[in-house]
Amino acid sequence: YCVEFKTESLSHHCALENRPYTRWMQYLREGHTVCVACQPPAMNTDTHRCSGDGHNADGGKILHWEAVGNSQCQGTWKKIRQLENCSCPLVHSFIFT
Repeated sequence: YCVEFKTESLSHHCALENRPYTRWMQYLREGHTVCVACQPPAMNTDTHRCSGDGHNADGGKILHWEAVGNSQCQGTWKKIRQLENCSCPLVHSFIFT
């Protein structure tokens, strides 16, 4: 499954990334919708959920995220909806880890 989030805030460290495998962080923006996929091995085998997916969060709850590869690139987002059939666009698509 996938979860759509609206990015509420992010640290300035995201825009400073220049390494090839972390360059995607430069494109994060406040107010953008991002799509995050829950796939193995991040998916818990008992619950079939990914940690941090906002399962019990309503649309108004602020949730925190942190980028893999640069723990200083972090911020907050709000859950928009969960999609059972993932149809994430190539841009602004991520996976839980």
